[in-house]
Amino acid sequence: MSNSPVSLSVVSLFMHADIVVKSVLLLLLAASVWSWAVIIDKLWRLGAASRSARAQEARVAAAQGASDLMAPSGRPGSGDPAGAVLLAGWAESSEAGWEAPETQSERRERIERAMRLALSTELRRLEARLPFLATLGSAAPFIGLFGTVWGIMRSFTGIAAANNTSLAVVAPGIAEALFATAMGLAAAIPAVVAYNKITVDLGRFAGRMNGLIGRSSNILSRASAKG
Repeated sequence: MSNSPVSLSVVSLFMHADIVVKSVLLLLLAASVWSWAVIIDKLWRLGAASRSARAQEARVAAAQGASDLMAPSGRPGSGDPAGAVLLAGWAESSEAGWEAPETQSERRERIERAMRLALSTELRRLEARLPFLATLGSAAPFIGLFGTVWGIMRSFTGIAAANNTSLAVVAPGIAEALFATAMGLAAAIPAVVAYNKITVDLGRFAGRMNGLIGRSSNILSRASAKG
C-alpha cells in the first residue's frame, strides 16, 4: 500500500467526494454567494435610506411651512424612501376635489394615512429577499449535516470494504463528510447575523419615519387648511 500523504485541501476534499456530497456543497456555495449579494444590497439600501431620513428630518425640523418641505427641484425627492413618503403627504395635502368640508384634524389624519401607506410600500421594498436570509440561516446547518451523515455512511462502507481501519484510510472520508457541515455553518452564520442586524435597522428606520410623518403631516395639514 502507498505511504504517500493524502491531501486534505478544500479542492481535494471536494473532488474526492461523491455526487451527493458534491451536490450539497455546491448548493451551499451557491446559497452563500447569493446571501452575500443580498446582504451587501440590503446594507447599501438601508444606509442610503438612513441618510435620506436624516436629511428629511433636518428639512422638517427647519420648515416653517409646507413650501419648506419641498426639495430644491420643486417637491420632495422620490428617489429615496423618506422622500417618497414626504411626496405622498405633499400630494395628499394638495389633493383637490374634496367637496365635503373637513376639519384640520381630519385633513391631518388623511395626510398621515397616505404617508403611512407610502411608508408600508417602501418597507416592503426594503424587506424584499430578507426572508431568504432567515431561511438560509436555519436550513443551511441541516443541509450540511445531511451531507456529513451521507459522507460518513459512505466512508464506513469504504472502510468495511477495504478491511482497514488505519488513520490514513479513515481520515479522508471523515474529512470530506465534515467539510459539508463546515460549509453549512459558513453559509448560515453570516446570514443569521446579517438578518438580525438588518431587521433591527429596519425597525429603527420605521420608528424614525413614523416620527417624521407626525411632524410633517402637522405642517402639511396647516398649509392645506390655509389654502
